[in-house]
Amino acid sequence: MNPEISRRRTFAIISHPDAGKTTLTEKLLLFGGQIQVAGAVKSNKIKKTATSDWMEIEKQRGISVTTSVMEFDYEGYKVNILDTPGHQDFAEDTFRTLTAVDSAIIVVDAAKGVEQQTRKLMTVCRMRKTPVIIFINKMDREGKDPFDLLDELESELQISVRPLSWPINQGQRFKGVYNIYEQNLNLFTSDKQRVTEKVAVDIASEELEAHVGTSDAEKLRADLELIDGVYPEFEVDDYLNADIAPVFFGSALNNFGVKELLDCFVEIAPCPRPVKAEERDVQPEEPKFSGFIFKITANIDPNHRSCIAFCKVCSGRFVRNNPYLLVRQGKTLRFSSPTQFMAQRKSTIDEAWPGDIVGLPDNGTFKIGDTLTEGENLHFRGLPSFSPEMFKYIENADPMKTKQLNKGIEQLMDEGVAQLFINQFNGRKIIGTVGQLQFEVIQYRLENEYGAKCRWEPISLYKACWIESDDEAELNTFKQRKYQYMAKDREGRDVFLADSGYMLSMAQQDFENIRFHFTSEF
Repeated sequence: MNPEISRRRTFAIISHPDAGKTTLTEKLLLFGGQIQVAGAVKSNKIKKTATSDWMEIEKQRGISVTTSVMEFDYEGYKVNILDTPGHQDFAEDTFRTLTAVDSAIIVVDAAKGVEQQTRKLMTVCRMRKTPVIIFINKMDREGKDPFDLLDELESELQISVRPLSWPINQGQRFKGVYNIYEQNLNLFTSDKQRVTEKVAVDIASEELEAHVGTSDAEKLRADLELIDGVYPEFEVDDYLNADIAPVFFGSALNNFGVKELLDCFVEIAPCPRPVKAEERDVQPEEPKFSGFIFKITANIDPNHRSCIAFCKVCSGRFVRNNPYLLVRQGKTLRFSSPTQFMAQRKSTIDEAWPGDIVGLPDNGTFKIGDTLTEGENLHFRGLPSFSPEMFKYIENADPMKTKQLNKGIEQLMDEGVAQLFINQFNGRKIIGTVGQLQFEVIQYRLENEYGAKCRWEPISLYKACWIESDDEAELNTFKQRKYQYMAKDREGRDVFLADSGYMLSMAQQDFENIRFHFTSEF
């Protein structure tokens, strides 16, 4: 096995909004030496906001709206983190990100337990057999009993768990955690800038009382005995096969329990795995390069209006200035300035290995899901666009800025934030999204990044579905009869805009030879 491949760890951090993903990402970067001071995400006193939330709108609202990619070196490993948005309006971005990672860390709030968004994301992990580690955050606040939390994780996420660290009390009385994996004690001091001390303690000895007091020492011994009795021994293979999820406790804000998580993670997490293409399975150690685009971001640098396409390297070695084939167009491209990221800061690289995420400058060439190879015709799948559930007409609010508005809409749609349909009846542009918040983000970004103003007009639609049929005549009859509900997407495919569930089911009954699709990948 190539040593470069075996030292790569690529993972996503996922959770419900506000469980502390971005804070955890930031503390991991602190250990990787990428940032020197951890600024609390919401603190006004520290002007430095979270590194991974770099868009203006993210800083204002204190939420992540786009996946950020960051990488650092840690004890000989190369770690690639993808910090994803937790808000369900941006779930599509997160689903796509999960196709580009080898494992995931799920963050759970100790007081709230498992929330709806976490369940959805876990379903995607289960489908793809992605190994997960669970980090129970905010132990320095009052929350649920740790054993109740473990039961809830098992029943809600449908996966067996095995604690690898255990909290000593919580909230005001939180004394620290006992690291079961390394068998030592970590004592808690609530200080954001200092890493906690580790104490090697024999659980049976009286030394334990000296550190945590008599009652807590007794409770800890009883808890550990119970854990060994109830939960199976931890086997790394069970974790890699996604049959069991190791659990860690801590407080990301106070930088507590994070290092234990990272140390165990780099040791047991999988290195890059084979990726399924339509034609065959692609192994990371193959000599020839292949990779796919899973995300496009407009305006990483507002001064340059540039788009960046994120490419996950699946096999071989990516080399700067080498010719690579863009399979969808059959074109050969060379990249003179491929970059690697630290959220918004980026640096040019000469090579990349499987597991790495490379930023390629994009002037409208790429689409999400594109494959790059050294000449072989491969298609990596599994990056669908979902059928939108909210629709609005987008209108130009400043006729002097028509050109900027069109450019802005085009680049933002390339990102896959939302979908654009052109109504065949009146030629108006309709934007479809999965959540209300996306309309606000689009409006904000058009104004601040492109200098274009738009206004929304209501339209009542139930769902958009792509239609196709082998029966040409029936398809034409359908289009004529539903003329005012027909639209085209950006690829020029036919889309039927149903205004109610009843209308959709009637259409499906009346036209039996027409296939209705609810994702764009068919």
